[in-house]
Amino acid sequence: MITLTWVVDNIADPPLHAEHGLAVWIEAPSGNVLLDTGASGAALLHNLALLGLDPARLDAVVLSHAHDDHTGGLRALLPRLRPRIPLYAHTTLFRPRYSAKSGVMQSRGIPLTEVEVARYVDLRLTDGPAEVLPEVLTTGQIRVRREPEGRSPHHFIREQVDYVADPYTDDLSLVLRVGTDRSFLLCGCCHAGLLNTLHAVRELGSDRLVGVGGGVHLTGASPELVRRTSATLRSMEGLEQLWLSHCSGDAFLDTLSVDSGAAIFRRGAAGQRLVLS
Repeated sequence: MITLTWVVDNIADPPLHAEHGLAVWIEAPSGNVLLDTGASGAALLHNLALLGLDPARLDAVVLSHAHDDHTGGLRALLPRLRPRIPLYAHTTLFRPRYSAKSGVMQSRGIPLTEVEVARYVDLRLTDGPAEVLPEVLTTGQIRVRREPEGRSPHHFIREQVDYVADPYTDDLSLVLRVGTDRSFLLCGCCHAGLLNTLHAVRELGSDRLVGVGGGVHLTGASPELVRRTSATLRSMEGLEQLWLSHCSGDAFLDTLSVDSGAAIFRRGAAGQRLVLS
């Protein structure tokens, strides 16, 4: 059995705090993992305390990508972890990232240096898949991207003197093994694109996919991509759960709320728990 608890999300069940960010606690038979840390230490620590989740019980942390709505709570979290637990992320986690949404370039990457993070945890940065626990695996970098990505026109990196579109090479998701032959895909933002990530999961030889959760960045997606992605999920044999939230996009979520096929659909919110068995 694996239990997922939404710790930070765009909406919350009061008195939990909501913010534009994501953090999900994963309780598996062999240990506890936190995917992402939300946008602030204030929301993360407040919600963990109310949910009865002690950071000292974590066996690993995974960062789905560098954006600060997923890494902003890390500074507050690190001193509360057991010393030297592993932190998994892509090799480019500490590359500076920017947003031009406000009209000027602002930093949107992880708000800590590699040296600062490495004081507390065992950094395990890789572009390939990694086993976090026997039941929890990362997809690694999503290399094949034939389908549209979960892209924003505001996201940039810097190459020499120029700002260029963020290639989202750091984006990864988690595959949770449920029992002996089933798995659940848990995404952070899925900037690599949900359809591309689903393809990568199949290429990894994952067991039968029974659910998808987290943020899948279809905010602002074209009606055609919303339609095609929704149709793909509805057509997936054996899909039982869709718990989507954060950056998934109202149009996409509204479409699934009307027709999610055989799967149970729910908009994720801080405070919700999903038991996979």
